[in-house]
Amino acid sequence: MVAVEVLRVFTDDRGDYGNPLGVVLDGGSVPETAQRQQLAATLGFSETIFIDDAERGRLQIFTPATELPFAGHPTVGAAWVLSRELGRSVSTLETPGTRIATWADGDRVWVRGQLAATPPWWHERLADSAAVDALDGPLDPEQDATQLWAWRDEAAGVVRARVFAARYGVPEDEACGSASMRLAAALGRDLTVHHGCGSIVYARPGPPGTAEIAGRVVSDGLMA
Repeated sequence: MVAVEVLRVFTDDRGDYGNPLGVVLDGGSVPETAQRQQLAATLGFSETIFIDDAERGRLQIFTPATELPFAGHPTVGAAWVLSRELGRSVSTLETPGTRIATWADGDRVWVRGQLAATPPWWHERLADSAAVDALDGPLDPEQDATQLWAWRDEAAGVVRARVFAARYGVPEDEACGSASMRLAAALGRDLTVHHGCGSIVYARPGPPGTAEIAGRVVSDGLMA
């Protein structure tokens, strides 16, 4: 039986909400890519990660439908679990497709990724937060990887957002780091993104071609 720990990434400051993440700490227990994809689909989280080398921060990321070279909440969660539970304070994470810088600032875990490695999210701005709250799916069924957003407080950089990602086997993602990275890069400013039902993502532009995201993480323990 494969041991899977469940984290919640991008919680609020009380440790509530957050996007569930499946973590296989012993990646070697699921050696084949097809087996990993099957497990990710069975678990049904928006992403599941497999840690293959804790010393080097090497991992693989799977949605229920496909493997990704980079995703936001899995890399934030991986950095947290490596440091807090495995005692490996790595400065770089590696997937088969990219390298990701990571560091901690108080209770927030940061990652910096290449925008070219992120999924190609479509962004659409709505009139206000109430319009985002009222959504029951994307505005167009063909928008199968989209972040819909509105300013909650434009002067302060506070955004209300939701993500729908049928392309990746995720009807709605509670808190999407990579889409928030791309939004911060497009707007050219620091953002506090109130995502999904109550999660919080911190996002900002990074050096050219990159953006950064941060969030708080809690563990819900091993799955029964």
